[in-house]
Order: sequence, then C-alpha cells, then structure tokens
Amino acid sequence: MFGIPDLKNLVSIRFHRHRFVLFLRPALRMLTTHLVIALVALVVIGGATRVMEAGLACPDWPLCYGALLPGRQMNMQVFLEWFHRLDAFLVGLALLSLLALSLWGRRRLPSWIPWVCALAVGLVGVQGILGALTVTGLLASSTVTAHLATALVLVLLISGLDQGLAEEGPFAPIPSWWLPLPVVSTGLVLIQCIVGASMASQWAVDQCFASGELCEWVLRHRQLAVAASFSVGALAVGALLLIRADLQIRALAVSAAALVALQITLGVLTLRTQLQLPVLTMAHQLVAALLVAHLGALCGRSLRAWRPASSPMEVRCG
Repeated sequence: MFGIPDLKNLVSIRFHRHRFVLFLRPALRMLTTHLVIALVALVVIGGATRVMEAGLACPDWPLCYGALLPGRQMNMQVFLEWFHRLDAFLVGLALLSLLALSLWGRRRLPSWIPWVCALAVGLVGVQGILGALTVTGLLASSTVTAHLATALVLVLLISGLDQGLAEEGPFAPIPSWWLPLPVVSTGLVLIQCIVGASMASQWAVDQCFASGELCEWVLRHRQLAVAASFSVGALAVGALLLIRADLQIRALAVSAAALVALQITLGVLTLRTQLQLPVLTMAHQLVAALLVAHLGALCGRSLRAWRPASSPMEVRCG
C-alpha cells in the first residue's frame, strides 16, 4: 500500500508527465514550422547571392574578411553573402535544438521522429561542407548545384516532419493507391529543380542567348518542366475528385498546382527578359522552394493519414 506522501508523489509525477506530453509535440511542431520558413528564406537568399554575383564577396570561410562582421568591407554583395551564412548558422542551431528536444522526449514520441531530426542535422553538416567548398572551389558548378539540392531536400524533409507532428488526429483514412502519387510528383519536381540549379550555376541561359552554347540545358529544363507540371496537375485533380475525407490534402495539392502555374509564368517572363530582371529570377527560386515545401507537407500528411492513429508509430502515452 502507498502511504499518503508516496501517493502524492506518484500523482505529482504523473501530472508532470502528462504536462510534458502535452507540451512536447506542439513545441516540436512550432519549431518545425518556423524552420520551414527559415529554410525557404535561406534558399531565396542563396538565389539572390548568385543573381547578384555575390558568391565570392566573402573570400574566406567561415569568417568574412577574417571577421564575424566585416565592417569596412560591407556593401550589398558582402552583406548578401554574410547574411546567407548567418541564416544558415541559425538554421543549424535550430535543427540541433530540434534534435535535442526529440531525443529528450523520445519515449513520448513516435520512434521515427528523432531519426528524421538526426538526418536533418546530418544534411546541415553536409550543407556546411558544400558551402565551404563553394567558396574555396570558386563557385564550381557541381558544388553550387549540390548546395542548392541539399537545401531543397532539407525543405522537403522538415516540411514533411511538420505535417507528421500534427495533432489533428485521428486522420481520415485515404486509399493506399494515393500514396505513390505525391511521392512521384515530389521526385519529378526535385529533379526539375536540380536541373534548373545546374543550368543556373553554369549561366546556361546567358550563354545560350549570347553564343548558342549550353542550349541543351535550357531544352532539358523545359522538357522536365512539362513532366513535373503534368504530374502536379494530375495530383491536384486526383485529390479534388477522390480524396474527399481530408480537406488539408486537397488544399495542399491544389496550392501546389497553383504554384506550378505561377512558376511557369515566371519562367517564361525570365526567358523573355533574358535574365535582365533579377527580381524575376529570385521570385522563380522562391516559388520553387515553396512548391517543394508544399509537396513535402503533402507527402508528410499523406503518410500520416495512411497510418491509422492507433498505429504503434503514434505517441505512446502510457
């Protein structure tokens, strides 16, 4: 039998444990939501750095002109490169916090969450190495492309994790045949983005207009754009017609299709202006990052809905 003090201690422990469970998942969700925004901003700032030819504005790494804040050398190009590094550093700290929090509460979370957080931290480490190689390798095309590709994978991963942490369950069930559709669309869009990054890092559009060289990259980008656009459009139609139980999935699919339409418009305008308006190029990269974030959320939401809320993958509150 428990004595009165022991019973009070037991009740207190269970009360604080219950409060911990209630706090942990919303805290992780809030952090992942902010991280998605920060990662999209990071991609856009990186695009602005490339467009403004500021990739080598800081000739050393990780410092800039040997200082944390280069005062005398500061101009628009130096600021862009310096701020890009600062944003990346803050994102890295936030992801480390996310990993620490998920490990701290791992017994009260689905077992996959700490693994995903660890993968994200690993990708940030790779991203840091690629960032250093970008500077020391004098903006080598392959390194710049890998740098952007890793950033987009991070956007995809954290956006999916954000939906996986949603507390709105039990989720309405969805048919098993649906799951491959967002995965295929996401894969095609990622490939399209990587080809676009490779094209941009080689300044293929400029060279195609100026001398007729590297035009095959522009053609390849267009061909992949058709496949990716058709895939996302079919995804939206399928969600509207067949996924009636989950309004969030339908909204994400339709929003992704709208972003694709906007991206096509921006791409056409960018080519017609022959890259003379940097704001169009930066907007093109912004919409690409937002599209990846939407598709990541759609994949995460679909995976979460595909598994019933009573699955062992869900939170164990015992």
